[in-house]
Amino acid sequence: MNHIELFAGCGGLTLGLESVGFETVLANELSPMAAETFAYNFFKENLAQLAEDGLMPKSTLWLNSNYKDLKPRLRENPFSFPEFNNKNGFSDLPYDLKSIQNKLIVGSIVELNKLLTTNSKLCDELHNSFGKGELDLVSGGPPCQSFSMAGMRKKDCDKNTLPWEFATFVSLVRPKIAMLENVTGILRAFKDEEGEKFHAWHEVAKVFATKDYIPLCLHVNAKYAGIAQNRPRFIMIAIREDYFEKLKHLNEAETELFEQSITFFKKAKKSINTVKFGDLPYFDITKAEHHKLFKNSFLNSLIADKTASVKDALDDLKLSHPSKQSSYIKQLNTQFSDVLGNVTELKNHEQRVNSDIVKRRFRIYQILQDVDDKQVTKDVFNVLKRGIATLSNESATLLLDKEFLNQQNRLVKFNSKFDLVKYLLEHPTKKQTQKALIADAPAPAALSIPDDACHYDKNELRVLTVREMARIQSFPDQFEFRSKITTGGQMRKFEVPQYTQVGNAVPPLLSAKLGVCLINLIKRIYP
Repeated sequence: MNHIELFAGCGGLTLGLESVGFETVLANELSPMAAETFAYNFFKENLAQLAEDGLMPKSTLWLNSNYKDLKPRLRENPFSFPEFNNKNGFSDLPYDLKSIQNKLIVGSIVELNKLLTTNSKLCDELHNSFGKGELDLVSGGPPCQSFSMAGMRKKDCDKNTLPWEFATFVSLVRPKIAMLENVTGILRAFKDEEGEKFHAWHEVAKVFATKDYIPLCLHVNAKYAGIAQNRPRFIMIAIREDYFEKLKHLNEAETELFEQSITFFKKAKKSINTVKFGDLPYFDITKAEHHKLFKNSFLNSLIADKTASVKDALDDLKLSHPSKQSSYIKQLNTQFSDVLGNVTELKNHEQRVNSDIVKRRFRIYQILQDVDDKQVTKDVFNVLKRGIATLSNESATLLLDKEFLNQQNRLVKFNSKFDLVKYLLEHPTKKQTQKALIADAPAPAALSIPDDACHYDKNELRVLTVREMARIQSFPDQFEFRSKITTGGQMRKFEVPQYTQVGNAVPPLLSAKLGVCLINLIKRIYP
């Protein structure tokens, strides 16, 4: 099966799809830093080393850059890329555009679409997968939260047009199926500039309907697929109308899944202005009635037999008393070995330095997770964040039974509420979201910077390494993240360092299972 990946990032979605049999015909990514990781893992191209040697990569091509040499390109602000046909820029596009087969194109989807619009032959080549057969899939995760068909042309923000650009690319190359991934927040109503509510996911579905694609909208969660993270995601599977008509042998659950999508599509095709919110449902794996539809349809691979916990993902990487590697990690390292090879060396596991006061604060967070009482947490953070020098007797009773880390790095219990409050006042913080992980549960969804969470073990008072975050996200140990580890300040606006690459990625195990879903659907035509 042939596949084009847009908004490729570091390659989580690509890795999962390739592991179940998809071949990547072309990939596109805006960020040079994320592209560095993609190139290293899928092309074995070490861009940093090539840059030091004054060489250029063969499989990673810039659509257009302000720089001729590779080294400055790796830190280039991608929002300053020249337009694709700007002669003052430096483009790697070959004269024979067939040569971009199986390459990563670094550049904006907006400019890539401009190229395709001016080159119908290239559109045909992509539609036919450069002679390997009709293109099966275009996938990607464009930012969608602010998108509205009614308002997107009025809004002064490039990212608001990206779902439209995604759909435009799909309409130009005409794959059998398009798959769009996004954060679960897209399902909540937004307000446009006039204060009117709109639902971005519904707007995106309307766009694909106008491009002759029948949309099926899903709310899934990585934890149900056996991944060690509570990571809800919106998935839209859009099937080209003429291809959908060829689908045979749909069972009862599958017929129910598509019934309203077909009605919505026909209404949108007749007059997009008559489509109202509520005409198209989304199916939520967390709802019992929808869960049955997932389980009894081509979507059943999204429901795993076993769940995975943070402990499954991380316990063998502890500095103190590590356990044996879990079956979860063994599965990951085996499942993706056909794409990446076998594990030879553990990378991206460099420890970050935390001060003693931060370590003591991490221990407080661990205790709060252990106590697991909202009122206790509220009371403690009133001390830590607001300097309120008091605790309720109920909170104090629960906390005085716990071991805190003192200034001599020893775990001790306090004898009185007064001593405990005094200790808490010595550890103020302005951070709003930091918490300790829970060993026997999936990790929270928000894990994209080091400060998001600390370790669950009282002997591991530290933030997670890039490798540990990647483990939670279901990246195998063979996958190596490249470029800077982290960033800050104004650079956050355009740099995508390793921690962010992990946090932004589609979990590879989830993408593999989505790939299996699509294969199961395609089999309805070729049983």
